[in-house]
Amino acid sequence: MVYPFDYFQHRRDCKFKQTERAQRIQTLTSYHGAFTTPERQILAKPIKELVQDVHKQVIQPIDILRTYGKAALKAHEKTNAVTEVMIDAAEVWTKDGSINFKGPLAGIPISLKDSIVVGGFDTTVGYSCNVGNKGEKDGTMVRILKDAGAIPYVKTNLPVTLLSFESTNDVWGRCTNPHNNKYSPGGSTGGEAALMAAGGGRIGIGSDVAGSVRAPAHFSGIYSLRCSTGRWPKNGMVTSMPGQEGIPSVFSPMTRTLGDLSYFTKSMISMKPWKYDHSVHPIPWRPDVVKEYEEKKTLRIGVLRTDGVVDPSPACARAVDEVVTALKKEGHEVVDVEPPSPYEALYIASQLLNADGCKTFKSFFRAGEWEDPGAKQMSWLMSLPSPIKYVYYLWVKYIRRDEVWAGLIKDWKPKSAYEQWKFVTKREAYKAKFHDWWEQEAKIDIMITPPNATPAVPHDGMKDAVSSCGYTFLFNLLDYTCGIMPITHVDKTLDQLPSEFDFKKLNGVAQGAYKLYDAIAMHGLPVAVQVVGQRLEEEKILAVMQRIEDALGDDKYQLMEID
Repeated sequence: MVYPFDYFQHRRDCKFKQTERAQRIQTLTSYHGAFTTPERQILAKPIKELVQDVHKQVIQPIDILRTYGKAALKAHEKTNAVTEVMIDAAEVWTKDGSINFKGPLAGIPISLKDSIVVGGFDTTVGYSCNVGNKGEKDGTMVRILKDAGAIPYVKTNLPVTLLSFESTNDVWGRCTNPHNNKYSPGGSTGGEAALMAAGGGRIGIGSDVAGSVRAPAHFSGIYSLRCSTGRWPKNGMVTSMPGQEGIPSVFSPMTRTLGDLSYFTKSMISMKPWKYDHSVHPIPWRPDVVKEYEEKKTLRIGVLRTDGVVDPSPACARAVDEVVTALKKEGHEVVDVEPPSPYEALYIASQLLNADGCKTFKSFFRAGEWEDPGAKQMSWLMSLPSPIKYVYYLWVKYIRRDEVWAGLIKDWKPKSAYEQWKFVTKREAYKAKFHDWWEQEAKIDIMITPPNATPAVPHDGMKDAVSSCGYTFLFNLLDYTCGIMPITHVDKTLDQLPSEFDFKKLNGVAQGAYKLYDAIAMHGLPVAVQVVGQRLEEEKILAVMQRIEDALGDDKYQLMEID
């Protein structure tokens, strides 16, 4: 379609989806108003107990759906977290045999990132060109969930491009952080995080290619698990970068509580997802691994204090310190570690993820469509003519004397297959080097790291902070299992930058992150830690996360109250 007709169609499609959402919410008349006492009891129960109640027929799935449907609409009003409202259809599914209420997730409402395909609903992924693309059948992920007894009830907001720690697009609007509406809930699975943090759900599914279930959990104060590729289904999705395999995206769980995260992960794997999705490894849940790490008297834990690119802000460093103190008190061996250069990983991963020159995610844009400021920075730099880019590189390296930023932009261009294969070779060499370091030098059970250099970014902050994702991106390159657990909140007194802090001495990546750090403005925002294992170690990570939460005792993170 030719501009301006393309632009007018874009505006019409955005208006159509927002009107459709508003009308669906308006027709759900029984889903508004204050919570009743029985509804508050349902909201307070872990999913394991709710499933048992459904199995015993103590409670009906429709009652759980109505409770969480009401909670989701309240959370949406606060954060703009919800995209497709599927509650009417979900009521039908509870009655027509679509859902197996004898499964391990019987009766549990589940929210889904907007990119997950549900039959009868659009999967826009925030692009207006996808409006009206509804398919007749559920995608693979949703088929597994329904067979497990779960009830999909809402889809949630994300960034157009899926390449941002914010969640904004023209189709659905801007999603906000429930703790402070001037800040992002994270991305690309930000709607999920906002919904759960505000109490609008207990479990959901997102995807992660550079930190997209982990940054939102950290920004919003919930729990998430970045599974290794092959442990969790990936089919039945729509993406902004089909064919991108340099750094594979993985779908992974997000929950309001740690107990729910463990139960949900175990339940999904018990469904033998490899029978539904050829990409899943046939690895059953391993209770022996859980038992080993629940009972192991002394864990050897490595602490990554900094990735050498952007030192963690005072708030994020303090969260790590709180966990270290609790673990030492329990008698665990805690050592600071220096793994192979995380900067090298950031360099390789960023080149691989954008090897197409940012062409694929841009190909879905219509004329006049809003583009995430972080993704726009990447594509703008990618499109600069080579001579101009080289002059810029020389200026950064020799005038600004910024080796870090200069190294990242030097090869920032579309790659031929020949060039991309060279980067794949570098990726594999780095993975081997890291594995050898972990096994032979560090000899650790798990590693604790900050999830990001700062807490949540303010809206449109990714224009500056787009490159500051090394604490999560590193483990996408390695394909390691990582858990996020909220620890504390930003404190305007404790988390101020020291008086001697010199912004001008920072490299370009760190400047982008620290430009946004303000402990007073950020007061009350959640702060998490990242718990890292090696590849396919989901059971171990969940067991160790529980050990950490137990060690924190009364000092553990307090969830937001449900209004």
